[in-house]
Amino acid sequence: MAVTSQDSRLDREDVNALSVFCGIDWASDHHDVVIVDDTGSLRAKARIDDTAEGLAELLRLLADHGDTAEDPVPVAIETSRGLLVACIRATGRPVYAINPMAAARYRDRHAVSRKKSDHLDALVLANILRTDAAAHRKLPADSELAQAIAVLARAQQDAVWDRTQAANKLTSHLREYFPGFLAAVGIRREGVCHPIARTLLAAAPTPEQAAGLTRAQLRSLLKKAGRKNTIDAEADRLHTALRLPQMRQLPLVEQAMGHETLALLRQLEAACTSADDLAEAAVESFEKHPDAEIITSFPGLGSLSGARVFAEIGDDRSRFTDARGLKAYAGSAPITRASGKSVAVLARRVKNQRLAAVGYVWAFAAMAHSDGARAHYDRRREAGDRHTAAQRNLFNRMIGCLHHCLTHRIPYSETAAFPTSAGSQLSEAA
Repeated sequence: MAVTSQDSRLDREDVNALSVFCGIDWASDHHDVVIVDDTGSLRAKARIDDTAEGLAELLRLLADHGDTAEDPVPVAIETSRGLLVACIRATGRPVYAINPMAAARYRDRHAVSRKKSDHLDALVLANILRTDAAAHRKLPADSELAQAIAVLARAQQDAVWDRTQAANKLTSHLREYFPGFLAAVGIRREGVCHPIARTLLAAAPTPEQAAGLTRAQLRSLLKKAGRKNTIDAEADRLHTALRLPQMRQLPLVEQAMGHETLALLRQLEAACTSADDLAEAAVESFEKHPDAEIITSFPGLGSLSGARVFAEIGDDRSRFTDARGLKAYAGSAPITRASGKSVAVLARRVKNQRLAAVGYVWAFAAMAHSDGARAHYDRRREAGDRHTAAQRNLFNRMIGCLHHCLTHRIPYSETAAFPTSAGSQLSEAA
Protein backbone atom coordinates (compact mmCIF):
# COMPACT_ATOMS: atom_id res chain seq x y z
CA MET A 1 0.00 0.00 0.00
CA ALA A 2 1.53 3.29 -1.09
CA VAL A 3 1.52 6.29 1.24
CA THR A 4 2.56 9.75 0.11
CA SER A 5 3.02 12.53 2.68
CA GLN A 6 3.08 16.19 1.62
CA ASP A 7 4.30 17.62 4.92
CA SER A 8 7.72 16.06 5.31
CA ARG A 9 9.23 19.53 5.83
CA LEU A 10 6.93 20.28 8.76
CA ASP A 11 7.85 19.25 12.27
CA ARG A 12 5.43 17.81 14.80
CA GLU A 13 4.60 21.18 16.37
CA ASP A 14 3.53 22.63 13.01
CA VAL A 15 1.35 19.58 12.40
CA ASN A 16 -0.46 19.94 15.70
CA ALA A 17 -1.03 23.66 15.07
CA LEU A 18 -3.17 22.96 12.03
CA SER A 19 -6.59 21.37 11.84
CA VAL A 20 -6.71 18.44 9.46
CA PHE A 21 -9.58 16.59 7.83
CA CYS A 22 -9.72 13.10 6.36
CA GLY A 23 -11.70 11.92 3.35
CA ILE A 24 -12.05 8.26 2.38
CA ASP A 25 -13.31 7.04 -0.98
CA TRP A 26 -14.77 3.66 -0.10
CA ALA A 27 -14.60 0.62 -2.41
CA SER A 28 -15.20 -3.08 -1.98
CA ASP A 29 -11.53 -4.09 -1.88
CA HIS A 30 -9.54 -0.89 -1.26
CA HIS A 31 -9.97 2.65 0.02
CA ASP A 32 -8.34 5.91 -1.07
CA VAL A 33 -7.46 8.20 1.85
CA VAL A 34 -6.73 11.93 1.66
CA ILE A 35 -5.81 14.33 4.46
CA VAL A 36 -6.06 18.11 3.98
CA ASP A 37 -5.38 20.97 6.39
CA ASP A 38 -7.59 23.96 7.17
CA THR A 39 -6.13 25.89 4.21
CA GLY A 40 -7.17 23.14 1.77
CA SER A 41 -3.60 21.98 1.12
CA LEU A 42 -3.07 18.29 0.56
CA ARG A 43 -1.09 16.87 3.48
CA ALA A 44 -1.13 13.17 2.70
CA LYS A 45 -2.75 10.55 0.52
CA ALA A 46 -2.79 6.77 0.62
CA ARG A 47 -4.50 3.71 -0.76
CA ILE A 48 -5.19 1.08 1.87
CA ASP A 49 -6.53 -2.45 1.59
CA ASP A 50 -9.82 -3.52 3.12
CA THR A 51 -8.00 -5.52 5.79
CA ALA A 52 -6.90 -5.20 9.40
CA GLU A 53 -3.47 -4.10 8.14
CA GLY A 54 -5.14 -1.40 6.05
CA LEU A 55 -7.05 -0.13 9.08
CA ALA A 56 -3.84 -0.04 11.12
CA GLU A 57 -2.14 1.93 8.34
CA LEU A 58 -5.03 4.41 8.31
CA LEU A 59 -4.79 4.93 12.07
CA ARG A 60 -1.02 5.45 11.83
CA LEU A 61 -1.53 7.99 9.06
CA LEU A 62 -4.06 9.90 11.16
CA ALA A 63 -1.76 9.80 14.20
CA ASP A 64 1.11 11.19 12.14
CA HIS A 65 -1.03 14.23 11.33
CA GLY A 66 -2.09 15.20 14.82
CA ASP A 67 -4.85 12.74 15.65
CA THR A 68 -5.22 12.28 19.41
CA ALA A 69 -7.87 10.93 21.77
CA GLU A 70 -8.62 14.46 22.95
CA ASP A 71 -8.69 15.98 19.44
CA PRO A 72 -9.55 13.23 16.92
CA VAL A 73 -9.41 13.87 13.20
CA PRO A 74 -12.91 13.89 11.62
CA VAL A 75 -13.46 11.43 8.78
CA ALA A 76 -15.83 11.78 5.80
CA ILE A 77 -16.98 8.75 3.82
CA GLU A 78 -19.88 8.03 1.48
CA THR A 79 -21.41 5.21 3.49
CA SER A 80 -22.64 4.66 7.02
CA ARG A 81 -22.20 0.89 6.97
CA GLY A 82 -19.45 -1.66 6.65
CA LEU A 83 -16.52 -2.91 8.69
CA LEU A 84 -14.30 0.09 7.99
CA VAL A 85 -16.91 2.55 9.27
CA ALA A 86 -17.66 0.36 12.30
CA CYS A 87 -13.98 0.11 13.24
CA ILE A 88 -13.38 3.84 12.85
CA ARG A 89 -16.44 4.61 14.99
CA ALA A 90 -15.21 2.16 17.63
CA THR A 91 -12.04 4.23 18.03
CA GLY A 92 -14.15 7.29 18.97
CA ARG A 93 -13.37 9.35 15.88
CA PRO A 94 -16.24 11.43 14.42
CA VAL A 95 -17.45 9.93 11.15
CA TYR A 96 -19.56 11.87 8.67
CA ALA A 97 -21.55 9.80 6.17
CA ILE A 98 -21.84 12.11 3.15
CA ASN A 99 -24.66 11.47 0.73
CA PRO A 100 -23.15 10.48 -2.66
CA MET A 101 -25.46 12.95 -4.45
CA ALA A 102 -24.18 15.77 -2.25
CA ALA A 103 -20.58 14.70 -2.86
CA ALA A 104 -21.17 14.71 -6.62
CA ARG A 105 -22.28 18.35 -6.46
CA TYR A 106 -19.18 19.32 -4.49
CA ARG A 107 -16.99 17.61 -7.09
CA ASP A 108 -17.77 20.32 -9.66
CA ARG A 109 -16.06 22.86 -7.40
CA HIS A 110 -12.77 21.02 -7.82
CA ALA A 111 -12.95 19.90 -11.46
CA VAL A 112 -15.14 21.78 -13.95
CA SER A 113 -14.20 19.21 -16.58
CA ARG A 114 -16.23 16.67 -14.56
CA LYS A 115 -13.31 14.30 -14.36
CA LYS A 116 -13.56 11.64 -11.70
CA SER A 117 -11.07 9.48 -9.85
CA ASP A 118 -10.85 7.75 -6.48
CA HIS A 119 -8.24 10.23 -5.28
CA LEU A 120 -10.38 13.20 -6.35
CA ASP A 121 -13.43 11.77 -4.62
CA ALA A 122 -11.49 11.37 -1.37
CA LEU A 123 -10.17 14.93 -1.72
CA VAL A 124 -13.71 16.23 -2.24
CA LEU A 125 -14.92 14.45 0.90
CA ALA A 126 -12.10 15.91 3.00
CA ASN A 127 -12.85 19.42 1.73
CA ILE A 128 -16.55 19.00 2.51
CA LEU A 129 -15.59 18.66 6.17
CA ARG A 130 -13.17 21.57 5.91
CA THR A 131 -15.74 23.99 4.49
CA ASP A 132 -19.20 22.71 5.44
CA ALA A 133 -18.92 20.32 8.38
CA ALA A 134 -21.72 22.14 10.21
CA ALA A 135 -24.11 21.37 7.33
CA HIS A 136 -23.62 17.62 7.69
CA ARG A 137 -24.50 15.32 10.55
CA LYS A 138 -21.96 12.93 11.99
CA LEU A 139 -22.90 9.36 12.76
CA PRO A 140 -24.50 9.03 16.21
CA ALA A 141 -22.62 7.60 19.15
CA ASP A 142 -25.14 4.84 19.83
CA SER A 143 -24.43 2.17 22.40
CA GLU A 144 -23.47 -1.35 21.40
CA LEU A 145 -26.91 -2.65 22.40
CA ALA A 146 -28.61 0.05 20.35
CA GLN A 147 -26.57 -0.87 17.28
CA ALA A 148 -27.44 -4.56 17.75
CA ILE A 149 -31.15 -3.70 18.01
CA ALA A 150 -30.89 -1.66 14.83
CA VAL A 151 -29.36 -4.62 12.95
CA LEU A 152 -32.09 -7.01 14.13
CA ALA A 153 -35.03 -4.62 13.64
CA ARG A 154 -33.96 -3.63 10.14
CA ALA A 155 -33.32 -7.24 9.18
CA GLN A 156 -36.78 -8.18 10.47
CA GLN A 157 -38.36 -5.37 8.48
CA ASP A 158 -36.51 -6.55 5.36
CA ALA A 159 -37.73 -10.09 6.04
CA VAL A 160 -41.32 -8.85 6.28
CA TRP A 161 -40.95 -7.07 2.95
CA ASP A 162 -39.47 -10.25 1.45
CA ARG A 163 -42.36 -12.25 2.87
CA THR A 164 -44.87 -9.86 1.34
CA GLN A 165 -43.15 -10.08 -2.03
CA ALA A 166 -43.04 -13.88 -1.90
CA ALA A 167 -46.71 -14.03 -0.90
CA ASN A 168 -47.69 -11.72 -3.75
CA LYS A 169 -45.78 -13.86 -6.26
CA LEU A 170 -47.44 -17.03 -5.00
CA THR A 171 -50.89 -15.45 -4.96
CA SER A 172 -50.48 -14.16 -8.51
CA HIS A 173 -49.35 -17.60 -9.65
CA LEU A 174 -52.31 -19.35 -8.00
CA ARG A 175 -54.76 -17.05 -9.78
CA GLU A 176 -53.51 -18.46 -13.08
CA TYR A 177 -54.53 -22.03 -12.38
CA PHE A 178 -55.96 -22.53 -8.86
CA PRO A 179 -58.30 -19.63 -7.94
CA GLY A 180 -60.44 -22.01 -5.89
CA PHE A 181 -57.68 -22.32 -3.31
CA LEU A 182 -57.50 -18.56 -2.85
CA ALA A 183 -61.26 -18.45 -2.41
CA ALA A 184 -61.07 -21.22 0.20
CA VAL A 185 -58.36 -19.57 2.33
CA GLY A 186 -59.11 -15.95 1.45
CA ILE A 187 -61.28 -15.47 4.54
CA ARG A 188 -58.08 -15.21 6.58
CA ARG A 189 -56.34 -11.85 6.75
CA GLU A 190 -52.88 -13.38 6.24
CA GLY A 191 -53.92 -15.09 2.98
CA VAL A 192 -51.33 -17.57 1.74
CA CYS A 193 -48.99 -16.59 4.60
CA HIS A 194 -51.28 -18.28 7.11
CA PRO A 195 -49.88 -21.60 8.41
CA ILE A 196 -53.05 -23.45 7.37
CA ALA A 197 -52.84 -22.13 3.82
CA ARG A 198 -49.16 -23.09 3.54
CA THR A 199 -49.75 -26.56 4.98
CA LEU A 200 -52.66 -27.26 2.64
CA LEU A 201 -50.79 -26.00 -0.40
CA ALA A 202 -47.75 -28.12 0.39
CA ALA A 203 -49.97 -31.23 0.58
CA ALA A 204 -52.10 -30.44 -2.48
CA PRO A 205 -50.58 -27.90 -4.91
CA THR A 206 -53.05 -28.64 -7.77
CA PRO A 207 -56.86 -28.53 -7.97
CA GLU A 208 -57.00 -32.27 -8.64
CA GLN A 209 -54.97 -33.11 -5.55
CA ALA A 210 -56.91 -30.64 -3.40
CA ALA A 211 -60.25 -32.10 -4.49
CA GLY A 212 -59.01 -35.57 -3.53
CA LEU A 213 -58.34 -34.66 0.10
CA THR A 214 -60.65 -36.45 2.51
CA ARG A 215 -62.13 -34.95 5.67
CA ALA A 216 -59.76 -37.06 7.77
CA GLN A 217 -56.75 -35.79 5.80
CA LEU A 218 -57.98 -32.21 6.15
CA ARG A 219 -58.38 -32.62 9.89
CA SER A 220 -54.83 -33.98 10.11
CA LEU A 221 -53.47 -31.05 8.07
CA LEU A 222 -55.33 -28.54 10.24
CA LYS A 223 -53.83 -30.05 13.38
CA LYS A 224 -50.38 -30.00 11.77
CA ALA A 225 -50.85 -26.30 11.00
CA GLY A 226 -51.64 -25.56 14.65
CA ARG A 227 -55.43 -25.43 14.55
CA LYS A 228 -56.94 -26.35 17.94
CA ASN A 229 -60.61 -25.31 17.86
CA THR A 230 -63.53 -26.21 15.58
CA ILE A 231 -61.35 -28.52 13.54
CA ASP A 232 -64.27 -30.63 12.27
CA ALA A 233 -66.25 -27.60 11.13
CA GLU A 234 -63.26 -26.11 9.34
CA ALA A 235 -62.45 -29.45 7.69
CA ASP A 236 -66.03 -29.68 6.40
CA ARG A 237 -65.87 -26.13 5.03
CA LEU A 238 -62.57 -26.76 3.23
CA HIS A 239 -63.79 -30.12 1.94
CA THR A 240 -66.69 -28.35 0.24
CA ALA A 241 -64.75 -25.27 -0.92
CA LEU A 242 -61.96 -27.23 -2.58
CA ARG A 243 -64.47 -29.23 -4.64
CA LEU A 244 -66.37 -26.32 -6.11
CA PRO A 245 -66.26 -26.14 -9.94
CA GLN A 246 -63.60 -23.83 -11.37
CA MET A 247 -61.75 -23.20 -14.62
CA ARG A 248 -58.80 -25.54 -15.11
CA GLN A 249 -55.57 -25.59 -17.09
CA LEU A 250 -54.64 -28.58 -19.26
CA PRO A 251 -53.57 -31.57 -17.06
CA LEU A 252 -49.86 -31.47 -17.88
CA VAL A 253 -49.77 -27.68 -17.64
CA GLU A 254 -51.55 -27.88 -14.30
CA GLN A 255 -48.99 -30.35 -12.96
CA ALA A 256 -46.12 -28.14 -14.12
CA MET A 257 -47.69 -25.13 -12.44
CA GLY A 258 -48.07 -27.21 -9.29
CA HIS A 259 -44.32 -27.84 -9.26
CA GLU A 260 -43.73 -24.09 -9.64
CA THR A 261 -46.10 -23.51 -6.72
CA LEU A 262 -44.02 -25.77 -4.49
CA ALA A 263 -40.88 -23.81 -5.41
CA LEU A 264 -42.57 -20.49 -4.62
CA LEU A 265 -43.97 -21.97 -1.43
CA ARG A 266 -40.47 -22.90 -0.24
CA GLN A 267 -39.40 -19.28 -0.72
CA LEU A 268 -42.43 -18.11 1.25
CA GLU A 269 -41.74 -20.60 4.04
CA ALA A 270 -38.16 -19.36 4.35
CA ALA A 271 -39.30 -15.73 4.43
CA CYS A 272 -41.93 -16.47 7.09
CA THR A 273 -39.44 -18.35 9.25
CA SER A 274 -36.85 -15.58 8.93
CA ALA A 275 -39.37 -12.88 9.83
CA ASP A 276 -40.57 -14.78 12.89
CA ASP A 277 -37.08 -15.63 14.15
CA LEU A 278 -35.78 -12.09 13.66
CA ALA A 279 -38.86 -10.63 15.34
CA GLU A 280 -38.22 -12.75 18.42
CA ALA A 281 -34.55 -11.74 18.53
CA ALA A 282 -35.33 -8.04 17.99
CA VAL A 283 -37.94 -7.98 20.75
CA GLU A 284 -35.65 -9.82 23.16
CA SER A 285 -32.81 -7.34 22.62
CA PHE A 286 -35.08 -4.29 22.63
CA GLU A 287 -36.67 -5.15 25.95
CA LYS A 288 -33.21 -5.13 27.57
CA HIS A 289 -32.74 -1.44 26.73
CA PRO A 290 -33.85 1.20 29.27
CA ASP A 291 -35.61 3.20 26.54
CA ALA A 292 -37.96 0.29 25.81
CA GLU A 293 -40.25 1.07 28.74
CA ILE A 294 -40.71 4.67 27.61
CA ILE A 295 -41.24 3.82 23.94
CA THR A 296 -43.78 1.06 24.58
CA SER A 297 -45.75 3.36 26.92
CA PHE A 298 -47.00 5.15 23.79
CA PRO A 299 -50.35 3.99 22.39
CA GLY A 300 -49.95 1.96 19.22
CA LEU A 301 -46.36 0.88 19.92
CA GLY A 302 -45.60 -2.68 20.94
CA SER A 303 -42.25 -4.31 21.46
CA LEU A 304 -41.66 -5.05 17.78
CA SER A 305 -42.87 -1.73 16.36
CA GLY A 306 -41.09 0.03 19.22
CA ALA A 307 -37.87 -1.77 18.28
CA ARG A 308 -38.24 -0.50 14.72
CA VAL A 309 -38.70 3.08 15.93
CA PHE A 310 -35.75 2.79 18.30
CA ALA A 311 -33.56 1.28 15.58
CA GLU A 312 -33.82 4.47 13.54
CA ILE A 313 -33.45 7.07 16.31
CA GLY A 314 -30.92 5.25 18.53
CA ASP A 315 -30.02 6.19 22.08
CA ASP A 316 -27.63 9.09 21.38
CA ARG A 317 -29.77 11.93 22.71
CA SER A 318 -27.41 14.56 21.26
CA ARG A 319 -28.30 13.38 17.76
CA PHE A 320 -31.53 15.40 17.65
CA THR A 321 -31.21 18.55 19.73
CA ASP A 322 -34.90 19.37 19.28
CA ALA A 323 -38.07 17.69 18.10
CA ARG A 324 -38.02 19.55 14.79
CA GLY A 325 -34.93 17.68 13.64
CA LEU A 326 -36.45 14.32 14.52
CA LYS A 327 -39.72 15.20 12.77
CA ALA A 328 -37.85 16.17 9.60
CA TYR A 329 -35.78 12.97 9.80
CA ALA A 330 -38.97 10.91 10.12
CA GLY A 331 -40.59 12.72 7.20
CA SER A 332 -43.65 13.67 9.25
CA ALA A 333 -42.98 17.43 9.16
CA PRO A 334 -44.03 19.11 5.88
CA ILE A 335 -41.60 21.08 3.75
CA THR A 336 -42.34 24.62 2.56
CA ARG A 337 -41.26 25.92 -0.83
CA ALA A 338 -41.65 29.67 -1.22
CA SER A 339 -40.65 31.94 -4.08
CA GLY A 340 -42.06 35.43 -4.30
CA LYS A 341 -45.82 35.21 -3.81
CA SER A 342 -45.86 31.45 -4.42
CA VAL A 343 -45.92 29.29 -1.31
CA ALA A 344 -46.41 25.51 -1.36
CA VAL A 345 -46.49 23.21 1.66
CA LEU A 346 -45.69 19.65 0.56
CA ALA A 347 -45.09 16.25 2.08
CA ARG A 348 -41.42 15.55 2.73
CA ARG A 349 -39.97 13.00 0.29
CA VAL A 350 -36.38 12.87 1.52
CA LYS A 351 -36.64 11.05 4.83
CA ASN A 352 -35.83 7.88 6.70
CA GLN A 353 -38.07 5.47 4.84
CA ARG A 354 -37.98 2.82 7.57
CA LEU A 355 -39.05 5.25 10.29
CA ALA A 356 -41.77 6.67 8.03
CA ALA A 357 -43.07 3.16 7.33
CA VAL A 358 -43.39 2.21 10.99
CA GLY A 359 -44.79 5.69 11.72
CA TYR A 360 -47.75 5.05 9.42
CA VAL A 361 -48.55 1.83 11.29
CA TRP A 362 -47.97 3.54 14.65
CA ALA A 363 -50.41 6.36 13.90
CA PHE A 364 -53.03 3.94 12.63
CA ALA A 365 -52.79 1.78 15.76
CA ALA A 366 -52.71 4.80 18.08
CA MET A 367 -56.15 5.88 16.91
CA ALA A 368 -57.59 2.62 18.24
CA HIS A 369 -55.89 2.92 21.65
CA SER A 370 -55.94 6.65 22.36
CA ASP A 371 -59.01 8.90 22.44
CA GLY A 372 -56.75 11.92 22.08
CA ALA A 373 -55.08 10.51 18.98
CA ARG A 374 -58.44 9.70 17.42
CA ALA A 375 -59.78 13.17 18.18
CA HIS A 376 -56.65 14.75 16.68
CA TYR A 377 -57.06 12.70 13.50
CA ASP A 378 -60.76 13.62 13.25
CA ARG A 379 -59.97 17.32 13.64
CA ARG A 380 -57.47 17.14 10.80
CA ARG A 381 -60.00 15.36 8.60
CA GLU A 382 -62.65 17.97 9.38
CA ALA A 383 -60.12 20.67 8.48
CA GLY A 384 -59.86 19.19 4.99
CA ASP A 385 -56.88 16.82 5.22
CA ARG A 386 -57.02 13.56 3.33
CA HIS A 387 -56.55 10.34 5.28
CA THR A 388 -52.80 10.03 4.62
CA ALA A 389 -52.12 13.69 5.48
CA ALA A 390 -54.16 13.49 8.70
CA GLN A 391 -52.40 10.29 9.73
CA ARG A 392 -49.00 11.81 8.94
CA ASN A 393 -49.91 14.85 11.05
CA LEU A 394 -50.81 12.53 13.94
CA PHE A 395 -47.46 10.75 13.56
CA ASN A 396 -45.80 14.17 13.62
CA ARG A 397 -47.49 14.90 16.95
CA MET A 398 -46.57 11.51 18.43
CA ILE A 399 -42.92 11.62 17.33
CA GLY A 400 -42.60 15.05 18.94
CA CYS A 401 -44.02 13.64 22.18
CA LEU A 402 -41.58 10.73 21.95
CA HIS A 403 -38.62 13.11 21.67
CA HIS A 404 -39.83 14.96 24.79
CA CYS A 405 -40.32 11.77 26.78
CA LEU A 406 -36.94 10.31 25.86
CA THR A 407 -35.16 13.58 26.60
CA HIS A 408 -36.77 13.98 30.04
CA ARG A 409 -36.87 10.22 30.80
CA ILE A 410 -40.63 10.16 31.46
CA PRO A 411 -43.36 7.80 30.15
CA TYR A 412 -46.16 8.85 27.82
CA SER A 413 -49.03 10.86 29.31
CA GLU A 414 -52.34 11.17 27.48
CA THR A 415 -53.25 14.40 29.26
CA ALA A 416 -49.92 16.00 28.35
CA ALA A 417 -49.98 14.83 24.73
CA PHE A 418 -53.59 15.84 24.04
CA PRO A 419 -54.64 18.29 26.77
CA THR A 420 -57.64 19.65 24.83
CA SER A 421 -59.12 16.18 24.30
CA ALA A 422 -58.51 15.19 27.92
CA GLY A 423 -60.14 18.39 29.17
CA SER A 424 -63.24 17.82 27.08
CA GLN A 425 -63.58 14.28 28.38
CA LEU A 426 -63.44 15.53 31.98
CA SER A 427 -66.12 18.13 31.20
CA GLU A 428 -68.41 15.49 29.71
CA ALA A 429 -67.91 13.23 32.74
CA ALA A 430 -68.80 16.08 35.09
